[in-house]
Amino acid sequence: MSLIRRGNAFDPFSVDLWDPFGSGSGGGSLFPSFPRGSSETAAFAGARIDWKETPEAHVFKADVPGLKKEEVKVEVEDGNILQISGERSKEQEEKTDKWHRVERSCGKFMRRFRLPENSKPEQVKASMENGVLTVTVPKDEPKKPEVKSIQISG
Repeated sequence: MSLIRRGNAFDPFSVDLWDPFGSGSGGGSLFPSFPRGSSETAAFAGARIDWKETPEAHVFKADVPGLKKEEVKVEVEDGNILQISGERSKEQEEKTDKWHRVERSCGKFMRRFRLPENSKPEQVKASMENGVLTVTVPKDEPKKPEVKSIQISG
């Protein structure tokens, strides 16, 4: 597994590409050390996403609480890169408001995953329920090895 470095982890337009199949360069760590930074996107940049493989499909689940489906985008780039992105807007402040604590994050996020060769990116489906985005990428049928009998002479 590797994480291909493409720039600052907190810049939504300079993204790391998660490649669990090891192609490309990068440190093979599951827990890479991201650079420290402070911006509106810092807290929301790393949207938490689970990826599981079933016999039929690759299933991605992303926690996107408080977002509407119109605020989230799912795309397939170059035929094998799944890209999940979105933006949570900053709450409008009234001049009379006095904030005591701000813990909810806002800003843009983008996550990219290299899909394995057995996926069918043209058949991707996405749904959202209770703040969880589910993206399903069907898999190709496993190819059965072709067996050819050879006649023995002599």
